[in-house]
Amino acid sequence: MITSDGALDRDQMRGLVYSDPSAKARLEAIVHPLVGLEIAMQTQQAEVAGATCVVFDIPLLVESGHWRPRLNRILVIDCTEDTQIARVMGRNGLAADEVRKVVAAQATRKQRLASADLVVFNDGITLDHLTQQVREIGTQFGL
Repeated sequence: MITSDGALDRDQMRGLVYSDPSAKARLEAIVHPLVGLEIAMQTQQAEVAGATCVVFDIPLLVESGHWRPRLNRILVIDCTEDTQIARVMGRNGLAADEVRKVVAAQATRKQRLASADLVVFNDGITLDHLTQQVREIGTQFGL
């Protein structure tokens, strides 16, 4: 799973974890504890520094299940599935069918929205409109 330059071969890893549930479980058993330690360390540093708000970017928040009780609020950035697929294709260079497999293995849009306290619909809006929404949300978070 390592490329010749020492990096993770994401395509090969993706193919394995989406075709073999036991491989996905093994990968999560390796990665999640390390991520958890880093999150705890950075959160503690932020609190010691007097941060009034700590933001966690948790792509699989709904799937992991254990985050909700640990968070004060959940902000979901939402878009249509077609936009989601197009964005991932553009960012990662994946084919549409590959992206659909990944999306199908994740929580549904309905589940993500149900977990949200606040939602930003980031589809077909201008950067100015997005900036306005983020400022409004910032005030709701006391920023």
